Amino acid sequence: MTELLCIGNAIVDVFAGAGSQSMDRLGIREPVQHIGREEAERILAELGVRGGSVFPAGGGAPVFSSGGGAANVAKIAALLEVGAAFAGCAGGDGLGDFFREDLRAAGVAALLTRGKEKTGTCIILSSPEGETRIAASPGAALEFTGDDIDEKTIQNTRVLVLDGYVLERRPLVRRVLELADRYGTPVALDTASVFQIREKTGEILQYCRNYPLILFMNADEAIAFYHALRKDREDAEGGRGEKQRDEREKEKIILEDICPVFKILTGAELFPIIVIKLGGRGALALAGGELYRQETFTLVPKNSIGAGDAFCAAFLASWIRGKSLSECLSLGNRVAGAVLEVPGTRIKGGRLKPFAKLLKK
Repeated sequence: MTELLCIGNAIVDVFAGAGSQSMDRLGIREPVQHIGREEAERILAELGVRGGSVFPAGGGAPVFSSGGGAANVAKIAALLEVGAAFAGCAGGDGLGDFFREDLRAAGVAALLTRGKEKTGTCIILSSPEGETRIAASPGAALEFTGDDIDEKTIQNTRVLVLDGYVLERRPLVRRVLELADRYGTPVALDTASVFQIREKTGEILQYCRNYPLILFMNADEAIAFYHALRKDREDAEGGRGEKQRDEREKEKIILEDICPVFKILTGAELFPIIVIKLGGRGALALAGGELYRQETFTLVPKNSIGAGDAFCAAFLASWIRGKSLSECLSLGNRVAGAVLEVPGTRIKGGRLKPFAKLLKK
């Protein structure tokens, strides 16, 4: 029996330091952008990666970590001593080998198909001034389809995690949800981005109503989802008001305006469960028409990439172990805080041992 099966994009995260001018020179000029494979390889070569091999580039070598939201969840769950597996597609190159070994080193069963394209990459550049820019090239990750899903694996899984970035691949999503429904396997879905919310509100709402769903959102995504439900064009489509609010303002809107609506949405049965990550303000969950809230200490992150995935992993690990929703939120906050101290989810297993012990009590 697999306790947690995570399905998503197999991506190698590449973290490197660079000033704003260097980012511009490399061609990474937006906070988040998608790039073609040739462009990704050019940038990687300048950072010290050629032919899919990893080697130091001058004084400051980049840091590599297996990534993609679902793989991050699988890694952290495994380090919390939950039986975790990841299903996706990686290339047959050096980065694909790295991805496989990084998962296995964390204790994750790697159920990977081998794609024709090269392994997907996500390049994360951070400046000394605190600016971060991201360039993603999914590569072979997009070759994973519903035909690659093994029905017996779904049947023998306690909880399934579906990366929100695969929502575009509707046949894959339908295959996963139909099998999960057939075998009574709860599905955890992280909406992944405000863009996905704007484009997929109707589909996500349908999934909430028809499948055993645990829906994870951050504050911006929750606000966008709420306004999309209300068909508020400025907030749901343009998002012009969201980024100007600080964490306290977002929390106030969510508690006062959004939670009453989400209570109705979650009121009928056990599912859906809606979990909202509030960053430095903690997290909350709505289930059975009730609100559960856990605050946390505000931390200055060294790097916030992967912290939301770590929260999801710890929440689900607690849920699998039969903990209350308040306990799930609390452990999610604490594990996310630990991951803020490292690039992505490249955290030493010993750092999470105390949390693993808590799950055994």
